[in-house]
Amino acid sequence: MTTSAIGATLEPAVVTRRRPLRAAVRRPGFWVPASVLVVVLLIAVFPAFFAGFFGHGDPRACDLGRSGASAADGHPFGFDLQGCDAYANVVYGTRSSVAVALLTTVLAGAVAVVVGTVAGMLGGWVDAVLARLTDVFLGFPFLLGAVVVLNSVGERSVLTVSLVLALFGWPTMARLVRSSVRSVRNAEFVLAARTMGLSTWRITTRYVLPSSISPLLVLATITVGGVIVSESSLTYLGIGLESPAISWGLQLSAATSQFLRAPHMLVAPAAFLAVTVLSVIALGDTLRAALDPRRR
Repeated sequence: MTTSAIGATLEPAVVTRRRPLRAAVRRPGFWVPASVLVVVLLIAVFPAFFAGFFGHGDPRACDLGRSGASAADGHPFGFDLQGCDAYANVVYGTRSSVAVALLTTVLAGAVAVVVGTVAGMLGGWVDAVLARLTDVFLGFPFLLGAVVVLNSVGERSVLTVSLVLALFGWPTMARLVRSSVRSVRNAEFVLAARTMGLSTWRITTRYVLPSSISPLLVLATITVGGVIVSESSLTYLGIGLESPAISWGLQLSAATSQFLRAPHMLVAPAAFLAVTVLSVIALGDTLRAALDPRRR
């Protein structure tokens, strides 16, 4: 087999993965939630700009005389328990919640790619050892494990919470990467690359990973939504982020006891949380339908 013929064998595996994604981008099921998430990311990056839309963008400017007061001029979401502007707090809370979700997903995904790829490519005793290590972490329920560890640490910042959630979030991703790599490593284009004498590193990074990473991208997208809910749940229980941090979970926790008197305190952060999570899940479902050959 000539070099050009082998090269022609290698390329289709990557090219055929791109076409379904291009078709998915044109669907409302992709660009509608994607547009919502772009806005959420912009809010997280530039909270001061969005918080100032109604003329009052300082989440720390509080007036106890307005504690739990309803909407007023310049305060469309009313005031929280401390008399702070609820809209500004929701906007600034986007940064912490989104930061924890993205950082956790990136950290867990990086560990999963390394562990899953090594296990899938090498096999043998290496695969067996890594599989048992993954099983150990899978034996701990996600939220229960996070509760135990977070109760043992000192400061619970965005980085700390992200590291703890990533600690218990990577095993599922690693199993998916391992399975995907094992299904690709004996494909014809990989065997052709070995025939050419390419190194294992180049075969893995150039051909195996690009052809097996799609399921991980879909799972990572859905994981972002799950982490946002997990962070909010932990913070609501008093185990996640701590004041003076601003997050949706902290706002939900503070608003629970005041729901009957001031329901707007709970509705505003809950609405932002629900819209963000639903958009992430919708985007993940669209990508899964586009990249899963069994559903095409």
